[in-house]
Amino acid sequence: MKKSILTSIIILLTLMGCSRVPITGRKQFNIIPKNTLLSQSFNSYNSFLNENKVIKNTKDAILVKKVGNRIKNSVINYMKQKGLSKELESFKWEFNLVESNDINAWCMPGGKVVFYTGILKYTMNEAGIATVMGHEIAHAIAKHGAERMSQTLVKSFGGLALNEFMEQKGVEGRNYWMAAYGAGTSLGFSLPFSRLHETEADNLGLVFMAMAGYNPNEAVKFWERMSKGKSGGSPEFLSTHPSHKTRIKNLKKEIPKVMKYYN
Repeated sequence: MKKSILTSIIILLTLMGCSRVPITGRKQFNIIPKNTLLSQSFNSYNSFLNENKVIKNTKDAILVKKVGNRIKNSVINYMKQKGLSKELESFKWEFNLVESNDINAWCMPGGKVVFYTGILKYTMNEAGIATVMGHEIAHAIAKHGAERMSQTLVKSFGGLALNEFMEQKGVEGRNYWMAAYGAGTSLGFSLPFSRLHETEADNLGLVFMAMAGYNPNEAVKFWERMSKGKSGGSPEFLSTHPSHKTRIKNLKKEIPKVMKYYN
């Protein structure tokens, strides 16, 4: 009975959660209510800023805000042209530079962006910042955060269903199959989807930076600098991100397609 109920829940969630990524049209699975997601996002963002040192009124901080607003405007214009302005109604854009040696930047659902000072040695210039800014904002536009949360939820339901199915197989048998399930869903589902999200964000980011007046070719230069500055790491199939080589190759292929947006 329990297995049947869990299976039914998974099927129902799958049917309810089918949607498409704005702009690319890729089908995605998203069952997280927008209001819930944005409320959590805004609260988490404010908490993060309160717990970390926000850099204000420096040349770098001003530049991050400048680039952020240019990319934001290009996103607003693009979504308006495509009849998707409604997708941005609940966004509360914000761009902040935070002191940290981490080489990172991120955008939470709703347009809440953070750049770490550590990544600035690789962005090096305004176009480099635009490369990262376009990529991170693209994650929010494509609703990657909600999609990953939805996948995690279904994966949890799947684990419960498998555990119920294996309850008669003994402890050793159940533990073996549960471990196999975890590895299989990670290598065969979660990690490839994460890499797909990164590639999708790269491609959308090129469009956004081009519309904002930044040369998309600068994206390749940024990732070449990143490639020289960071070595080692896990094999690509075990990683949440494409390798630098794969990423650069993909960007070079996509750039001719987005040059029509560059003025």
